[in-house]
Amino acid sequence: MKNHSLNQPYSSGKMTDSQGSILQKPLTYISLILLGMGVGIGGTIAFSYPHLFVQQTENLAPSTTAEIPQEWSSLPTITSENFVTDVVKKVGPAVVRIDATRTVKTEVPPIFNDPFFRRFFGSQIPNIPDEETQRGTGSGFIVSQDGKILTNAHVVAGNREVTVTLKDGRTFTGKVLGTDSVTDLAVIDLEADNLPTVKAGNSDKLNVGEWAIAIGNPLGLDNTVTTGIISATGRLSSQIGVGDKRVDFIQTDAAINPGNSGGPLLNARGEVIGINTAIFRNAQGIGFAIPINKAQSIAEQLIAKGTVEHPYLGIQMVEITPEIKQKLQETGELNIKVASGILIVKVVPNSPAAAAGLKAGDIIQSINQQPQKTPSDIQKAVEQIQVGSTLPMEVERNGKLLTLNVKVGVLPNS
Repeated sequence: MKNHSLNQPYSSGKMTDSQGSILQKPLTYISLILLGMGVGIGGTIAFSYPHLFVQQTENLAPSTTAEIPQEWSSLPTITSENFVTDVVKKVGPAVVRIDATRTVKTEVPPIFNDPFFRRFFGSQIPNIPDEETQRGTGSGFIVSQDGKILTNAHVVAGNREVTVTLKDGRTFTGKVLGTDSVTDLAVIDLEADNLPTVKAGNSDKLNVGEWAIAIGNPLGLDNTVTTGIISATGRLSSQIGVGDKRVDFIQTDAAINPGNSGGPLLNARGEVIGINTAIFRNAQGIGFAIPINKAQSIAEQLIAKGTVEHPYLGIQMVEITPEIKQKLQETGELNIKVASGILIVKVVPNSPAAAAGLKAGDIIQSINQQPQKTPSDIQKAVEQIQVGSTLPMEVERNGKLLTLNVKVGVLPNS
C-alpha cells in the first residue's frame, strides 16, 4: 500500500509561505492602524494632563544630572561678550570729547603790502583777514569725581576754556588749569560732582605683547574703540621725531588717529596705562602714548601750581660714534681723540652749565657719581634732580678729569 502522506501538506497548524504572505499584509495594516491610534490617544492625554508628564520628567532629572561628568561643572559660562566689551562699559563713561577754538594772527606776505605791487595787482590780491579762528577736537578722561580731566597740551593749546562733552550727552565749559608743552600734558577742570572716573594702572610694569585698548574721538567719530597690543616700551622722543619732549613713550599698534589725542590707552583690566598722543605720518599700526606714571606726576604739579618746573642744565649732547667723530674732525670744530663717550657740543650762554664752567668739547663721564652711557641716560638722571640743587658732573677735558658742580636751574618756557 502506498503511503501518500509524504506528498501531502503538513496539517500541524503551521501555514505555508504562500498562506503566510496572504495573511501578513492585512496584519501589518492592522498593526499600523493600532499604533496610530495609540500615538493619537497618548498625545491627547499629554495635552489634557501635562502635569503627569512633568512629574515624570522631574523624577528623572536627578539621575540625568548625575550622569554629567564632574569636570564639566568647573567650566566657565560662555557669553556673547568679551573683555573688551567689559572695559568699554567700565571706562567709556569717563572718556570725554574736547572741542577747542583759538584765534591766531594771519601772516600776510610782505609783498602784498608793497605800494608798488598793490598799484598794479591790487584787484588780484586776495582779501586775507588779520585773524583766523582755528577749531580742533581731541579726547580726554576724567580722573576725579569733582571734574579733573587729563589730556594733551596740544589739544587745548592757546585756550583758557574749552567745551567738554560726556558720553551721556552732557556738555560743560572746562577751565584749563595748566599745560606742560615739554611732556604734552594738560589738566582741565569742570564744575561738576559725582562724575565717572578711570582707574590708573602701573605703566612701569608693562610687558610687550599684552593687550592695549584705545578709546577716543578720532576724526570727529565719538566714542570709537580700537584694540591692539603693546608693541614696545621706552621709545625715546628722538626716535619718534619729537626730540623736544622729555618722555619715553609706549608704542602700540591699536589704531590711533587725529582726535584720539588725550584719550586713554587701557590694559585688559580697564586700567589706564597711557595717554594717546602721537602718530607717525604715512605709517600704519604705529601709535604712541605717554606712560600714565609720568602723566600723574605732571598732573599733580599742574593742579597744584598750574605749571611744571623741569630741571635744566643748558647743554647739547651727542653720543660719540666713528661717524660723528669723523664729521667733527672734518669741520675742524672739535678734535676728538676718544672713540666713545658723551660729548658736549654746545653750552647755552648764561645757563647753569655755563656758570659752572662746562665747555663744548667736554666728555661727560658721570653725573652725581653715576656713569652715563647715552644722552638719554643723562636726560633721565637730570629729570630726577630737584630744581635748585647742586649736581656734581665729572668730565674729561684735554685728557684730564674734572669735577664741576652745576646748580640746576628751571627749563625756560621757550
